[in-house]
Amino acid sequence: MGISTVGVIGLGYIGLPTAAILAANGVAVTGVDVNPETVDAVSRGEVPFVEPDLAGYVAGGVSSGKLRASLVPEPADAYIVAVPTPFTGDHKPDLTYIRSAAEALAPVLRGGELVILESTSPPGTTQRMADWILALRPDLSVDGSDGRPAVYFAHCPERVLPGKVMVELVTNDRIVGGLTPEAAQRARDLYQVFCQGEILLTDAVTAETAKLVENSFRDVNIAFANELSFVADKLGIDVWELIRLANHHPRVNILQPGPGVGGHCIAVDPWFIVDAAPDEARLIRTAREVNDAKPRWVLHKVVDAVADLGVANPVIATYGLAFKPNIDDLRESPALEITTEIARTFPHATVLAVEPHVEKVPAQLADLVNVRLAGTEEALADGQVHVLLVDHAQFRALAGPLAGRRVVDTRGMLR
Repeated sequence: MGISTVGVIGLGYIGLPTAAILAANGVAVTGVDVNPETVDAVSRGEVPFVEPDLAGYVAGGVSSGKLRASLVPEPADAYIVAVPTPFTGDHKPDLTYIRSAAEALAPVLRGGELVILESTSPPGTTQRMADWILALRPDLSVDGSDGRPAVYFAHCPERVLPGKVMVELVTNDRIVGGLTPEAAQRARDLYQVFCQGEILLTDAVTAETAKLVENSFRDVNIAFANELSFVADKLGIDVWELIRLANHHPRVNILQPGPGVGGHCIAVDPWFIVDAAPDEARLIRTAREVNDAKPRWVLHKVVDAVADLGVANPVIATYGLAFKPNIDDLRESPALEITTEIARTFPHATVLAVEPHVEKVPAQLADLVNVRLAGTEEALADGQVHVLLVDHAQFRALAGPLAGRRVVDTRGMLR
C-alpha cells in the first residue's frame, strides 16, 4: 500500500526537518506539536530554531500546500513520532512524551497505518508504544491476528548531526527495525522516498539499541580525551599538544577534549544502556561519569582565575552557551551549565554570556540577576576573566585580542 499522507508528531530538531524533507518529495505532511507557538510558526512557513537550509524547505512545503501544522493528530497513512526522550534526575528514562503521543494517536487510527518511532529510546520502547496504543484500541493488532486490522509499528532512529540535518537526512544510512518484518519493510519504503543511503532492516529492539551504542561509542571516546585533560593538567602538560603528537601514530585518533558533553543524544543515550544492563555497562557508566564531571572541573579553573585576579566584583565573560558550535541548541549543554554555576558561585560578579545564536537569556539563567547576554566586543572590552566554552566560527578570531589575558580555554581555541 502506498503512503501519500504522513503525520509527524513533534516538530522539534528532528521532527520538523523530517516533515519538511517528506513534503519536498511530494508527500502530504501534517506536523503535530503541543506548542501553539511552534504550530503558528510552521503554519507561517517559519522555523522556530536554527538549522541551516531548513527554512527554505519549510517555506516551500507550506507554500506548496504539502506541509501544514496542527495541535492534534489527524488521519494519515503513516505517522512518525519524534518527541523528546529525556531522563529523570536519577538517570532513568522518561517516556512521558512517547506515551502522550501514543495516547493522542490511538483515537485516529483505522487500521493499516504505519507508526514509526524515531525518538531515541531505551530497548523495548517501540513495543511499549504499541502496547499503549493497543490498550486503548483493542480492535487493532500488530499483525492482523484474530481478524483485527493491523497497525505496523517500527523504529527508525535519527542519525543526523545538528547543523547538517538537511544533508544527512538524505545521505546517511538508516536502520529500520519492525515489530514484524512487514512493518520494517513498510517503514523502509517510506524512508526510500528521500533517503539515498542504505536502509538496513532488523528487529525493533536491535534498532533501538544500535542508536544507543553509536552514541555510547562516541561518549567513551570523548571521555578518554576529557580524562587526558585531567591527567595533563596534573602533569603540567598542554593536552592539545599531547594529543596532536599521539595522533601521529598510524592507529591512534584521539578526539579533542572540551567542557563536557551535551546535546539530546550523547549526553543522554548511554544512560539508557546503563539502565537496561546496569551490571554489564561498566565502561559506559564510567565514561558518562567522566564527561559529567568535566563542567565542575572547568568551574574550579574559573575559581582559580578569579582568585588570581584578586577583585571583589569581577567581570567574567563566557563565550558560548550552545552544546556545539554554530547552532542555538542548548539541550544538556555543558557551556550553559558552567555559565550558570559561575553566576551562582560569584553572586557579586557580572557574568557576560556571549552567544551569537540566541536572542534572549535562556530560562536556566533568567533568575540570575548577575548574568546578561553580551556581544563579543563588550565582553572583550569589559571582561577580566574569559572562559571559552564553544568554538563558534565567530570566536575564531579571539586568539589575538585575548593574548596575555586571564583565559580558561576549554576548546584549545587560543593555540
